[in-house]
Amino acid sequence: MAYQIVVCGTLVPDPLQTLEPIAGQGRPALKNELMLPAVLDPWAGHALTEAATLAQAHPGSKVWLVALGPKAKLQQVMMTVAQKVPFELVAIDGPASGFCDSFETAAALADAIRGIAGLGIAGLGIAETDLANLLLFGGWESASRGSGSTLQMVGERLGITEQFQGVDRVTVQPEGGFEILERVEGGKHQVSVLSGGPAVFGWATGYLAEPRNNPQVGMANMRLVMPALQKAKAVALPGEGLSYQSVALPKQQRVTRIVKDQPAAEIAREIVAWISEE
Repeated sequence: MAYQIVVCGTLVPDPLQTLEPIAGQGRPALKNELMLPAVLDPWAGHALTEAATLAQAHPGSKVWLVALGPKAKLQQVMMTVAQKVPFELVAIDGPASGFCDSFETAAALADAIRGIAGLGIAGLGIAETDLANLLLFGGWESASRGSGSTLQMVGERLGITEQFQGVDRVTVQPEGGFEILERVEGGKHQVSVLSGGPAVFGWATGYLAEPRNNPQVGMANMRLVMPALQKAKAVALPGEGLSYQSVALPKQQRVTRIVKDQPAAEIAREIVAWISEE
């Protein structure tokens, strides 16, 4: 069976950089944000790798990467990402700040997905048969927005109610269904069985290693990446009704005590009291 796999991903500052919040125009921002080197969000990167692996195992499948971010930054990051796996880029020119509202971000992503030719979901009324082979991938969390809600709302806007978050593995069954391994509390996994698409998979780290750079894949991808960037639709995420009381870097301090035979509940109380002093 061939699948249509849409991966939602965004840009984040390189994790090796020091991020300093400042007061922007009406909302917080990062100091020298446009100058910071960017990378594809790590969780979205896992989702893209899983999507490409699944597509490779099922001939006829196709992968789209729907990315929201400043056009210039997208071009820089795609020069690297394009060498990893085959995909077709759908670019949205807009802010990628961690201070954007996930509700507005989800709306922009869902609109872009509806506009993808070949998915059959351009209208607001989405027939289930049109979505039978559609799989929506993305990060369970995000190094930028980190709310864990964006992908869920994208799926809801597309009418996809079968959603799995914290996914580490998806195995296609011989009859065409899926076995999904999801993370749950206590370091355990939950095994779910799904008869078929459409479905939303919010990926954790998975089990696959990052693909090596392949210049041939990069050249093939860039033939489509550059036109996609040129026709990227600009969107604004005003964040109406969203306000921040304060934004600051976490304080770095270390207080160490060595104790023996102290109950876990007492340790937890001390930690809560210490945090409450901030």
